[in-house]
Amino acid sequence: MVNHHAQGRHMWFLQDQGKDKADSIKLFTDLMRSIERCQSELLEMMEQKQKSAEKQAELMIKELEQEITELKRRDTELEQLSHTEDHLHLLQIYPSLIRPPCTSTEIIISDTQLSVETQPLRKGLVQLEETLDEKLSKSAHKKPSETRRRSLDAPPLSLSNELQCSICLDLFTDPVSTPCGHNFCKNCLNQCWNNSQTYNCPFCKETFSKRPDLKINTALRQVVQHIKEKSGLSKSEVLCDFCDDIKMKALKMCLVCQSSYCETHLEPHQRVAHLKKHKLIDPEANLEDYICQKHEKPLELFCRDDQTCVCLLCAMKDHKNHNTVAVEEECGEREPQLMKMQTEVRQMIQNRIKRIQDIRHLKEVKNESSEKEKADSTELFTDLMRSIERCQSELLKMMEQKQKAAGKQAEELIKELEQEITELKRRDTELEQLSHTEDHLHLLQIYPSLIRPKFTSSWSEISISDTQLSVETLRKALIQLQETLDEKLSKSVQKTMQHAGTKVSDAESVPKTMQLYGVDVTLDPDTAHPNLILFDHGKQVRYGDINLELPDNPERFDYCPCVLAKEGFSSGRFYFEVQVKGKTDWDLGVARESINRKGMITAAPEAGYWIVILRNENQYLACESPPFPLFPKVKPQVVGVFVNYEEGLVSFHDVESRSCIHSFTGQSFTEKLYPYFSPYDNKKGRNEAPLVIGYNK
Repeated sequence: MVNHHAQGRHMWFLQDQGKDKADSIKLFTDLMRSIERCQSELLEMMEQKQKSAEKQAELMIKELEQEITELKRRDTELEQLSHTEDHLHLLQIYPSLIRPPCTSTEIIISDTQLSVETQPLRKGLVQLEETLDEKLSKSAHKKPSETRRRSLDAPPLSLSNELQCSICLDLFTDPVSTPCGHNFCKNCLNQCWNNSQTYNCPFCKETFSKRPDLKINTALRQVVQHIKEKSGLSKSEVLCDFCDDIKMKALKMCLVCQSSYCETHLEPHQRVAHLKKHKLIDPEANLEDYICQKHEKPLELFCRDDQTCVCLLCAMKDHKNHNTVAVEEECGEREPQLMKMQTEVRQMIQNRIKRIQDIRHLKEVKNESSEKEKADSTELFTDLMRSIERCQSELLKMMEQKQKAAGKQAEELIKELEQEITELKRRDTELEQLSHTEDHLHLLQIYPSLIRPKFTSSWSEISISDTQLSVETLRKALIQLQETLDEKLSKSVQKTMQHAGTKVSDAESVPKTMQLYGVDVTLDPDTAHPNLILFDHGKQVRYGDINLELPDNPERFDYCPCVLAKEGFSSGRFYFEVQVKGKTDWDLGVARESINRKGMITAAPEAGYWIVILRNENQYLACESPPFPLFPKVKPQVVGVFVNYEEGLVSFHDVESRSCIHSFTGQSFTEKLYPYFSPYDNKKGRNEAPLVIGYNK
């Protein structure tokens, strides 16, 4: 029975050892699968980040290339204007020239508001364009014979009667309307009436008691111009008004006679004394732009008070006491400003070319860094897998050795038990014989030896060396290792998700100690751009559609929709918060006292700006050189700005998520720093929410 018990204990031990090995193998298998899964997720995340960064870089390069194209177009325009003799045209378009080009890396005013008068016309032109497209499309399906009866350059047949002058049978040029409602070219109708003693409509023959005052129908002229553009006619070609049969191209236009002349018909203006005094300009399709619509006299003077071109009669009446000069003199004084603008535009082109180069270089560096990170991660995971495989091998080897040692011990115990069983059976036989003996004397003589117990081992507890304790300890250590690895891998993933170049640390995440340095910030109206509206006692600012008439003091921004705070700081630490909820675009930060506030500005630390901007709802940039893209985890609703003057630190924080957005570090401040704000333009109502300033005490 004892033998059976020992054999049972042996079988149980072997089964338990097999179960321990299976459990250990499963544990290591699960651990390696977990690591492989983490490796796969990490590499996939790094791939996505790399692709996202490459896409962002390509978008920025494309946007910069578009800006360079627009700036080159403006440079060409400025180059042409710097040599133009059409001074009146220069003064008329000058306001559009000084408006900075709309670029993503410059803070500018984008004024797209239409006047009340032009909005219906624009809508009408759009509707007309749709109608024309429809009719032109239908005309393409007409029979060949119908198509051949028309010139390919002619307008649609359905509109020809309405858009052609009944005198010259051509499309209107400077169309005017008679009191009876019919339309003619201005020159055609004037020539008819100049050669007649009565004034009647050439179409319906209605007679007028006096010569009607003809005004150009600007809306109809734009419609005709639109038709010409759709039909492929050149809009810049001006024909001679005095050619009878074949109209020759005009060489010059007389502002006094208000007519265009080819080379042949221009000869009197070059020969006759009083005609030589007339002002001649290059041919222009829109002659009324050079003529006073009130007095029908040439616009020869410029009123500096009202910033508009006027004729001599206007200068004597409506602008009698104003400062008026000849348009040539005014252009001469503005020529240096044109040259300055051209220099600035060319510098902007060079800056953007450099930024494209920097972005491409940064892209290459990021790709190399990303590939290195992926290689390092793969190597890390490979080493980790090898370490686990080695640990698994050592554990299984140890368990095999323990199992063999325990098996050998069990065999020795069984052998010893079998020997004792043989001896006990021999004594049992001897006792059986003595129980029936009649030799009483012999029984009494050997009795003392019978009652003395034979030397045998005590088998009440059969003990076999147990490996359970050491195996269980190792398993617990492995489980702890697995938990530690999971934690470290999770942190590694979170670290990889952060942008590689973001200059932040966990210690900078909106600690409450920053808010101890909160300051009361109030907007300074003397620095605010004329389009900005300050309210709530200087705690809120938004962009308005009306350009307020404010004194152009040196502190005021005149082109960029910006405003500074009244309070400046030249030492210590300070902190303020701004609510940006509901906005698609904004700029926030600090600026030094001596910044340029006139004209276009370049937002960068070198120019005295330490700011972060938002564009198009989700494009965050730190205005460094070049601009640095940011990727906050969530869209900030309240932004905190912290400055440590002595340490040269400006940091931006998402107050609600308590995370750092960006930090300018290692800066050198030598002047007062002022909080800087820009609500940007209202983006046709999409960005009309104000910036709201506050702080925590």
